Amino acid sequence: MRWLSLCLIFATSTGFAQAPVEDDFYKLTSFSIPKDAYLETGATDLLPDGRLAVSTRRGEVWMVENPFADAGQQKWSRFAHGLHEVLGLTHKDGWLYLTQRGDVSRIKDSNGDGVADVYEVVNDDWQINGDYHEYAFGSKFDKEGNIWVVLCLTGSFGSDSKYRGWCLRVTPDGKSIPTCSGIRSPGGIGTNAAGDMFYTDNQGPWNGTCALKHLIPGKFVGHPGGFKWYDLPEVKAVLPTKPQEPQSGSRFMTEAKKIPEYEPPIILFPYKKMGQSASGVTCDTSGGKFGPFENQMFVGDQTNSTVMRCFLETVDGHYQGVCFPFREGFASGTLTLEMSPNGAMFVGGTNRGWGSRGNKPYALERLNWTGKTPFEIHEMRAKPDGFELTFTEPVHRETAADVESYKLQTYTYIFQSAYGSPEVDFTTPTIKSATVAEDNKSVRLVIEGLQEGHIHELVSAGVKNANDQPLVHKEAYYTLNRIPK
Repeated sequence: MRWLSLCLIFATSTGFAQAPVEDDFYKLTSFSIPKDAYLETGATDLLPDGRLAVSTRRGEVWMVENPFADAGQQKWSRFAHGLHEVLGLTHKDGWLYLTQRGDVSRIKDSNGDGVADVYEVVNDDWQINGDYHEYAFGSKFDKEGNIWVVLCLTGSFGSDSKYRGWCLRVTPDGKSIPTCSGIRSPGGIGTNAAGDMFYTDNQGPWNGTCALKHLIPGKFVGHPGGFKWYDLPEVKAVLPTKPQEPQSGSRFMTEAKKIPEYEPPIILFPYKKMGQSASGVTCDTSGGKFGPFENQMFVGDQTNSTVMRCFLETVDGHYQGVCFPFREGFASGTLTLEMSPNGAMFVGGTNRGWGSRGNKPYALERLNWTGKTPFEIHEMRAKPDGFELTFTEPVHRETAADVESYKLQTYTYIFQSAYGSPEVDFTTPTIKSATVAEDNKSVRLVIEGLQEGHIHELVSAGVKNANDQPLVHKEAYYTLNRIPK
């Protein structure tokens, strides 16, 4: 016992025992799932009565009562079945709207027995041919009452069925509006705090790595496989100009300067470093109930069973931004994320089709802030001559002002028709100075050799806070599409 006490004293005195870990700040609660619910969570939706609706890839919808209680205190009931891979849930006027593989439908319980008994198709303007990859991810309602649907290519390579590789908006009266082309293999869709719509796309042809992309009506987001549908009369009515096909082997920003309709990825997720299958999208609009990251976005990764954090800014009228590691250790492959108004993030998982670090076949979990503030880079903003970092806590001035506390390299990916891409075009910019603000909450890095169109991988391993603790996550990956003027 004396030996153990001495070890604990030594560990505390050296700071080893106090090294921060994710679990200190964000706790995971895993739900106990009924044996007959093969959940494979595809979407979630928090209803006005406090229940959490959970859809499955196997075509069911379950209701979870007491979703904010401790594990084991929930009550589960099956609300609907016989559906087809539901990957979108939202509600309005007593109806539960769902995006499934072949349509947007709505269902409700008309007699109050807890089971849906009215099923109606809202829109089925796109087509399927039975390919495994023909995913259809649907959003929550936007400001105009539309549901945005992103449609995976046939086999995730071509567009053999109508509107495969497109984003459609389904209007409140059930009409569809062709909105964007260039989708490859989406993994999730959601808005930022301003209500702008984003989706994740996955590595493959014309996608060197996984990415977060901005859906702007009329834009093309990278994969030309669905260009044939520009010839449809209903598409010509709203999108009269077919974009020029990008040149294979080029770079994202090179083609963005040549093709007016092309909106390149706003955040590239470095392959394997930040995951291999980008998935669900949510935003912290809880007003601080989820910690210090209000209005920032969060993105899942199915392969790594993680959630990433994203900060966006606008440069020259376009979004771009940075991704940070945030939380790992989910029980299955992270697929769907939803932030509740009271600051709880619901995370649903599945590992069918692709393996995942989380070894459970499916899961439903809740992530809650403990009230402790993690020492993190809060924001990373581009400047004409470098970056400005802000922190969640005051920094230790000497470590933050030392350029040796930071390491920086840049690289990008090939924009090509072949599958994926290695990291290419490496450079090593020079960090000339690091100036700490008077409040010790931000640092201005002056950098020689910024690279337009590159990921800027910054590792701030030497930065400590005022209590001499390191960052919980030292890595940041900024996609510098445009250097501010």
